[in-house]
Amino acid sequence: MTGDDERAARAALCGIAEPGDTFLNQIIDHVGASAALEAIRTGRLPADLTATEGEIRRLEHWRIRLRANAPEEDMAVCQEMGIRLVCPGDPEWPTTLDDLQAARPYALWLRGPADLRHHCLRSVAMVGSRAASGYGLRVAAEMASELSERDWTVVSGGALGIDAAAHRGALAADGMTVAVFANGVDVPYPGGNDGLFAEMARRALLISESPPGTPPHRLRFLVRNRVIAALSRGTVIVEAEQRSGALNTAAWARKLGRSLMVVPGQVDSRSSAGCLRLLREDPDSTLVTCSDEVIEMVGRIGADLAQRPSAPVLPRDRLDRLTRGVLEAFPARGAAGPAQLAAKAGMDLPTVNGKLGLLSAGGFIERTPEGWRLTRAAKSRDY
Repeated sequence: MTGDDERAARAALCGIAEPGDTFLNQIIDHVGASAALEAIRTGRLPADLTATEGEIRRLEHWRIRLRANAPEEDMAVCQEMGIRLVCPGDPEWPTTLDDLQAARPYALWLRGPADLRHHCLRSVAMVGSRAASGYGLRVAAEMASELSERDWTVVSGGALGIDAAAHRGALAADGMTVAVFANGVDVPYPGGNDGLFAEMARRALLISESPPGTPPHRLRFLVRNRVIAALSRGTVIVEAEQRSGALNTAAWARKLGRSLMVVPGQVDSRSSAGCLRLLREDPDSTLVTCSDEVIEMVGRIGADLAQRPSAPVLPRDRLDRLTRGVLEAFPARGAAGPAQLAAKAGMDLPTVNGKLGLLSAGGFIERTPEGWRLTRAAKSRDY
């Protein structure tokens, strides 16, 4: 459990530095969050740490921002809105975030009743295009709903399009879903999803590396993708354009050794161009078409295998070998007598006569003045 001083220091660091700064994490890992904050306040690094000119400039930038930082106000907002701060070492901290190493979050701000660590034990990230097609929205919602019914948590970024469809699909199945924000968890962005976020705050979980009140920042949308990938056992890309941010999440999943899954789209669809490129060029990506295939990738080895799709069982599949042989001896057009059928099937006449009765009762053949012929249904591929 993180001490009060360390917790307060991490809350302050979240407000003055960009998320996942490797230099700041290096200082924290070396001397702790409280000492790191003091180093920023005084402008003096620990004696055994060195820094580049760029890192020294960042240290000065943080020191300036620290003067305007008011972590006690952030904590007051947390008290009012039911927001909590989770730090490394806390029981609710997902240890999978430690895979980010020097890019690990300093802390996370959480809003909602769910336990983050518990629900991330069985979690799948699902991301994609904001300008999603009807096909993409349907696939994301249905797949998320089916995953939720199997007790898998759906993690996404809360954006319009695929992200929102994944969150809504999980909620529709009374499942668990987590949205990773690039802004404060009390800032409903995008505004079109404010109703969704209110429902998630009541039933699921909103999380962010930024303190309450932080507005969205363009670069932070890319930075937060590493958290989406790290929280999950695997990432599913449903739709992505050539320069989609979802491809950045895919890159983090690959870097962290997580399963990378891609839903195929139409070859002439702009919103599927990134997905198709991943499938063509990335040997680590796996094509998935349903929730069973996703679970096979992220579930227990040998225990969560997807059922292989099978062809439909047709009436003729249930016929025994000899009866099927007589049926196959029928001409495609016209009629034939028992002797003709026996010769073509290579069977004796009594056997053929016996099978003709069975085939007639099954609706495969019918008698005509010229002999026996196939029924219209029997000529169909579906019979």
